[in-house]
Amino acid sequence: MNTPMDTVFIRGLEIPTLIGVAEWERQVEQLVVINLELATDITPAAAGDDLREALDYSVVSKRLREFIGASTFQLIETLAERTAQVILDEFPVRRLRLELVKPRPNSGGHTVGIIIERGAAAE
Repeated sequence: MNTPMDTVFIRGLEIPTLIGVAEWERQVEQLVVINLELATDITPAAAGDDLREALDYSVVSKRLREFIGASTFQLIETLAERTAQVILDEFPVRRLRLELVKPRPNSGGHTVGIIIERGAAAE
């Protein structure tokens, strides 16, 4: 029997953190923006209208604020990879798509970022 695969998403989660290689980046927190798509089965939560059976996006958001806010990685690649691992290890998520955006307000307004997908392949 195939397990349903639904998507819970979080978009625009802004978290200040130390990130970057340049000396000035190691001295001042910068804002990163996280967009997530989390593959999970929502049918138990929906059947009972029960938050205890749901992937609680407020708990996921709080955990990411804690983890990313305390991190001091230099590369956004490392931050994205470790963030994905936290989610897969701690929450009932089978697969995820994570977009990590690092706005660059002093560079003419462009942003940089990375998108990764981790977890089980689609059934």
